[in-house]
Formats: sequence, structure tokens, C-alpha cells
Amino acid sequence: MGRSATFLYGIIAYTIFLVTFLYTIGFVGNILVPKSIDSGTPGPITASIFINLALLSVFAIQHSIMARSGFKRVWTRIIPNAAERSTYILMTCVALVLIFLFWQPVPDVIWSFDNQVAGVILTALFWCGWLLVLSSTFMIDHLDLFGLKQVFAHLKQRQAVKPNFVKTGFYRLVRHPIMTGFIIAFWATPTMSAGHLMFALVMTGYIVIAVLYLEEKDLIASIGDDYLTYRNEVPAFVPGFGRGR
Repeated sequence: MGRSATFLYGIIAYTIFLVTFLYTIGFVGNILVPKSIDSGTPGPITASIFINLALLSVFAIQHSIMARSGFKRVWTRIIPNAAERSTYILMTCVALVLIFLFWQPVPDVIWSFDNQVAGVILTALFWCGWLLVLSSTFMIDHLDLFGLKQVFAHLKQRQAVKPNFVKTGFYRLVRHPIMTGFIIAFWATPTMSAGHLMFALVMTGYIVIAVLYLEEKDLIASIGDDYLTYRNEVPAFVPGFGRGR
């Protein structure tokens, strides 16, 4: 893959991410999109649960394995190193699209606060969660996180500069504000169906396990004592709760 092709590939992957990100908001929030978390004809409950768990497992496996340094070392023997992050983003989008296409609704209502003050508050929290996700990416290095910095540096025949370890903005309150935003967005809904509850439970569990037991291990290995100090001072997901974990 030449430098120009790699750059174009990165731009395409980022564009696909933007579309997928917007669709994810609509999917989780049952907003505008043709197929959402609660739309469609319900099938047999056991089959629906099995299919949904399989879809979430595909996402979790892809997201975890491709993020590991050992996999990256092998993978970059096949693709240009500059395209590694873009490929990771693209494959994450593919895993999400599978969820969008094949998710089985389980419409039994767990709670409903439509047309109530609580519903308005939950809707506001939903949008705040997504805003937290997006804004937090710019507090570290948005272009590096989504592979654009790498493909642009490759185009210019330069080495992409690794982002510095930063503790600014929301990162002073929690170590993983992007994940905090996702958790808020997944749970804050005026009407919680059984299918939505399963999605929120599984994704929250995955976030906690993947971040605390996989991602942070990689961060400690790459950053060292500075990250250990940071972990002891700043909680993982909830301000004021869980320092050192």
C-alpha cells in the first residue's frame, strides 16, 4: 500500500467511523435510524438472547484482541504500521454494523418515564453521555486516536509523534471519561426495554473488564510509574469513587 493509498484509506476509515458513531447514537436512543435497539419484530426470547450475546461477543473479542500490543506486532507485518489504527477503527465499525443489522429486539419494558420529568432528565443525560465521549477524544489526541495523524505523517514521510500522557479536562476527574460517557449513554433512557437492558449490562461489564484488566495493563507497561501514580490519584469511571482500581 503506497503512501497516498494509505492516507486515503485512513480518511475513508475515519469517515466510516463518523457515520457509524452517529448511527450508534440513533440505534441506542431509538432516534431516526431505520433499525434501532427496540425496533423490528420480536422473535423467540431464547434465540434473541443468544443472537444478541453472540453479536456483543464478536464486538468484545474484536475490540480487545486488536488493541493488544502482541496482535499489533503481528498485524503490522501484513499492513503498513501507519494503517494499523485506521484498520482497528474500521473493524470496530464492522462489528458495530453487525449489531445494527442483526440485533433482536426484546421489547418487554423494564421502566418507562415517557412524558415525565424523570424522562426529560434521562434524555438530557443520554445526550450528555455522547457529548462526553466525543469531547474527551479531543482532550487527548483525537487525530491519533482515530488514525489520521499516523496516515498523514506517513504521507509526509515522517514518523507520527506519540501523544504525551496528559491529565487535562475530564481526565483530571476520571481516568477513562470516554468510557464513562458510553456508560451514561447506554443507561440513560426514558424507556428501558429488556433488550436495551441486556445491551447496557453486557457493554458496561465489558468496558469495566477490558479497561481495568487489559487496557490499563498496557498503559502501565508503556507509561510506567507516572500512570501508576495517576491511577492511585484518579478514579476510573466515577469522580471520587474507585481510586487505585
